[in-house]
Amino acid sequence: MNKKNFKYLKTILVFAAVILLTAAIAFSGCKKQAALPEEEAAAVEEKAEEAVDAEENIEDKKDETKKITELRITGNINIFSGLEISDSVCSSRPIAVMIENSPQARPQSGLNLADIVFEVVDEGGVTRYVAIYSSFDAEIMGPIRSSRPYYAEIARSFDPLYAFWGTYPECYKVVEDLGLDDLSVLGDQSGNSSITAKASHWRDSSRSSPHNGYMSTLQLKEDAQRVGYSLEGGQSPLEFKIDAVNSERGNISNIIIDFSYDQYKVDFKYNKDKNNYSKLLAGVPHTDRETGEQITVNNVIVMITNIEGPIDASGHMAVRTTGTSDINKAFFFMDGNMTEGTWERTSVLDPFLYKDKDGNAVLFNRGSTWITVVQGV
Repeated sequence: MNKKNFKYLKTILVFAAVILLTAAIAFSGCKKQAALPEEEAAAVEEKAEEAVDAEENIEDKKDETKKITELRITGNINIFSGLEISDSVCSSRPIAVMIENSPQARPQSGLNLADIVFEVVDEGGVTRYVAIYSSFDAEIMGPIRSSRPYYAEIARSFDPLYAFWGTYPECYKVVEDLGLDDLSVLGDQSGNSSITAKASHWRDSSRSSPHNGYMSTLQLKEDAQRVGYSLEGGQSPLEFKIDAVNSERGNISNIIIDFSYDQYKVDFKYNKDKNNYSKLLAGVPHTDRETGEQITVNNVIVMITNIEGPIDASGHMAVRTTGTSDINKAFFFMDGNMTEGTWERTSVLDPFLYKDKDGNAVLFNRGSTWITVVQGV
């Protein structure tokens, strides 16, 4: 499939406010002196105004930084959800799990319990999920599918346990070189890496293979302990704030991401009273298989990057997961509002950084976050 067949980011509502700043400069107590020529006097006045404007901009920047610092939630919180750690909210090392999204895999299990979900296009226009679990355990997750280099790179940004159902020979080597603590169902038989089968799993006989493989975070933690992986640690791309009060909530809804075909079209609808976003997939509510409940999230991020492919005979794609803020646009949706900004990541070992257009760290609402990675139009 030619990459031109993919349509990305069909609709994003963007609102911009332009604030006009004026400054009045008064001069007093001046000694009598010869008047400057009109052009020179105008130039002096213009420079004076520029100096005042520059000083005001510095003060505005300080005020904005102070405001963000004051809004930031710190203390006894899970760094992936912002929720206060309690008997029900854990703070364990994150587990990054590969979950598929082909029509045969729906409805999925456990996506509603993930703190963060990355959604990225795969070969054939199908999207796949990297689901990050830390705050809550999921006894059933799936269907589980295989890894790709860019999924592994995204997972590495969290320094997690990485669970997947094998991969193709070249990608095993990528996973190993990233230093990921791998929990794969299948080992590498090619000799490209030393990855062996370590992950507990089961098949659901009510579904056909390969759409019937499942895992549990509880079992994966036991697997990790058995092979000597630490259950502590992790790094997060998110910082958190208190939800906006009702009067400050907007009405931006119908956040539509058109990855490829209608079967993979995503729509997030905003609920102002609950201050969350209900997820639709292919035009219908995206539900959890176990509970039947529609998936809701508290934040939506749209990351713009370079996506190329197919790059080989198997139809694999290439997705850039690093880069500087000057080339990486992003859109952040929360509280019914949208903030335009950037994302950056120096290396595949680092977490993503999310900033607004002024370079300030974006603060997100507590709860779950859905991140879509798309090609710019």
